[in-house]
Amino acid sequence: MIDYLKGTVVFIRDDYIVVDVGGVGYRVYCANPYVFQDKKDEQTVVYTHYHVREDAHQLYGFATREEQELFRKLLEVNGIGPKVAAGMLAGGRPEDVVSAIRREDVAWLTKLPGIGRKTAQRIVLDLKDKLDGVAVAVPFASGEAVRAASSSPDAPPAWAEAREALMALGYSEAELDRAWAGIRKRIEDGETVDSLMKRALKWLFHG
Repeated sequence: MIDYLKGTVVFIRDDYIVVDVGGVGYRVYCANPYVFQDKKDEQTVVYTHYHVREDAHQLYGFATREEQELFRKLLEVNGIGPKVAAGMLAGGRPEDVVSAIRREDVAWLTKLPGIGRKTAQRIVLDLKDKLDGVAVAVPFASGEAVRAASSSPDAPPAWAEAREALMALGYSEAELDRAWAGIRKRIEDGETVDSLMKRALKWLFHG
């Protein structure tokens, strides 16, 4: 098993990074690739999970041991594969995912991509007593849950939906207003809710 890579992050895309280790480029799929933006072109450690299936061998990458461990815990739940686990970490900050599982907040978990009520209940049942020390120090922006509302009248309808989804995950109105101000000039015609969320998350991570 490949537990981590120590090399240079040379390429970042919406769902993966490329890490150069001794002249070999490893494609590493990530829940939030832009968390490595500050490490681009610098040597860094990327913690990994090596996933093998019949038609592909894939590496999933994480900025911290805690996030890596949470990902592996999620894979222990029946019906949760690496794509769903990565989607959960992309949709919610790891510490919030852990908190929701511990307090048995099924409603919050069902807001994450690919998670229905039965799956959320199974996650709680399987993991609520197995997460001691997991996801306690991860490099994501903080925020508090507040009512969903759009204070950007010039924003497209897709941003209102993206903003509401991000607020449900813990980002504050002030944080999201700043994110919109930062990304609005880069918005292209036909942007989807998903693409706007990714742009906002990238800005929130690194400005």
